[in-house]
Amino acid sequence: MSSEPRPPAVPRHRPLRTLRRLAGVTAASAVLVAAAGTAAVAAPGDDPAAPPTTKGPCAYTATPDDPAARPVSLPPDPRRTPDRGTVRVTLHTNQGPIGLTLDREQAPCTVQSFLHLARHRFYDRTNCHRLTAYATLKVLQCGDPSGTGSGGPGYRYADELPTDLPPAPTDPTGVRRLYARGTLAMANAGPDTNGSQFFLVQADSALRPNYTVFGSVDEAGLATLDRIAAAGIAPTPENPAPVDGAPAQPVEICKASRGG
Repeated sequence: MSSEPRPPAVPRHRPLRTLRRLAGVTAASAVLVAAAGTAAVAAPGDDPAAPPTTKGPCAYTATPDDPAARPVSLPPDPRRTPDRGTVRVTLHTNQGPIGLTLDREQAPCTVQSFLHLARHRFYDRTNCHRLTAYATLKVLQCGDPSGTGSGGPGYRYADELPTDLPPAPTDPTGVRRLYARGTLAMANAGPDTNGSQFFLVQADSALRPNYTVFGSVDEAGLATLDRIAAAGIAPTPENPAPVDGAPAQPVEICKASRGG
């Protein structure tokens, strides 16, 4: 996500950075801050130093300065990217199942990337590295195989930002929007830096509308999130009662699979 008090931010300590950006939500809220898979890649053209970029509408772009935390190709990028319907994905975690419904219409490029990463087992055996418990930011952040909050898939792609989120009732300025309980969104390290990290909203949260929403969490998944949140955040020598950090009960995505 981004860096604000620290809402969801993603990714080198991106999630923390990302989360920080999200956290920009308010100091109290804290910022939160790729074969079927072989993608056609554009030639560098006049700039031989330009990173490889897929030729379709999503333009997934390699990030050689930020290599993949786990080897994966660029996602497929067909000219007609699917932009209708929903797809079910289940995160099988050691704390219980988290069912997701991905919405292609909301964010077709994001859904395409997420499915690509799940298909190539990028998310399998990875830890959700960040849990927040701010008054206005309660999310679980996952998607970094390194477990540090700074890892990604070795590529980035553009935002598909929501335009219909209601104002957050806790923000009198009207700047922040309501990311409601059950929202599934991408963390990031700034504009158009989406990669693999995502966050699950456990309770209504207030964030600037800078995070791509691409689906929702089902009731069983929310029950799992509630158990994770109830266990709290792991204390550190520097902070015995943190509101942002690693979950006290480690959360591992054992497998991310399409379907129930």
